[in-house]
Amino acid sequence: MSEYTFKLPDLGEGTVESEIGEWFIKVGDQVAEEDVVGTMMTDKAAVELSSPVSGTVIKLAGEPGDVIAVGAPLVVFETEKIPAPEADVPDTEAESPATPEVPGSTPTETAASATAMATDATADVSEPTRVITSPAIRRRAREADVDLSQVTGSGPGGRILRKDFDGYLKARAMGTSYVATMAPSQKVEEIKIIGLRRMIAERMSAAKREIPHFAYVEEIDITELESLRCHLNDKGDGSNRLTLLPFLGVALVRALQEFPQCNVTHDKDRNLLLRHEAVHLGVATQTPDGLKVPVIRHAETLSLEQLATRIRQASIAARDNTAKKNDLKGSTITITSLGKLGGIASTPVINSPEVAIIGVNRAVERPVVFNGQVAVRLMMNLSSSFDHRFVDGYDAAAMIQRIKEMLEHPATLFLR
Repeated sequence: MSEYTFKLPDLGEGTVESEIGEWFIKVGDQVAEEDVVGTMMTDKAAVELSSPVSGTVIKLAGEPGDVIAVGAPLVVFETEKIPAPEADVPDTEAESPATPEVPGSTPTETAASATAMATDATADVSEPTRVITSPAIRRRAREADVDLSQVTGSGPGGRILRKDFDGYLKARAMGTSYVATMAPSQKVEEIKIIGLRRMIAERMSAAKREIPHFAYVEEIDITELESLRCHLNDKGDGSNRLTLLPFLGVALVRALQEFPQCNVTHDKDRNLLLRHEAVHLGVATQTPDGLKVPVIRHAETLSLEQLATRIRQASIAARDNTAKKNDLKGSTITITSLGKLGGIASTPVINSPEVAIIGVNRAVERPVVFNGQVAVRLMMNLSSSFDHRFVDGYDAAAMIQRIKEMLEHPATLFLR
């Protein structure tokens, strides 16, 4: 017998430990060389690991959610198995096993005793499970000639309650079937907080604990913007349909030229604010694994159509797990949208170490005063949060007002 210990390899970028994301094997499985044994979580990416040998799994390092150091044992394989020698069975005993002899008894008594034991064992196996109920209901069942095994109990552990027995008698008298009303379920499912969900929980907790959020909500009339968006989509070939996000992205890039204090990341270790000239736009994206923030680098260099394409490609890559680790970090400011579930207002959580996040709420038609008259207009709220340590309320409000101006007069988005 030979054992091979597969140790957690260096997954790159200075990783010293990694979290077990998912096992594709279990103890006792036969694994071929290059078979994927599981995934390890690094930051926001899942890395698949393949077996370096063929063999039988005899030990796993832990369960999903456990953190393993680089170089520590991950999987132990049995790489070769020596077959056990076959036992010599005498021909005279091969056909039937000997009856165990009881001391102090004759062979006939021993055989009879063994037969009785076998009969008792068979009786034990075939004996029906005892019905759980009260003595009073058992007495009533005997008087009414009711087989309690035919009555469905709704009490804990299937216990037959008085209402169950009365319901059964009533249903039998009417010639119908009785269905017990089961007690409310007490089942509790335990879900381990692992992988991306654990990272999201830690980052959100740190952001709310460390960053004093300043929330600002503004109402925007996007009637003209929606008209322009529909016009551009009708004129296009349909391959790159525009949503509201790229328009917001262009407006945000323009506004940050006037309010660079919002395009900042906080280096708390060095106690520095890093003001970025480039706009690396994070786009919060909901995925089956949880919330991810793919990054559109140098958004300030992109046209409306290019930004729309990049947002769509980044969102798809985040959802199908083809995004690289570097695609999910390095943003300087983030936009987020709940789409059709956007609600009236929200308080988005800042994506640390950034200092601002812009949230899009649902667009709805409402009667508003427009040019002195009541008119139905398409209205939408922007819900934004700022790090009040580094962004003053006046500057935050002024930047949102600048974005509002451009979105309400969308032609200005294309003016230099």
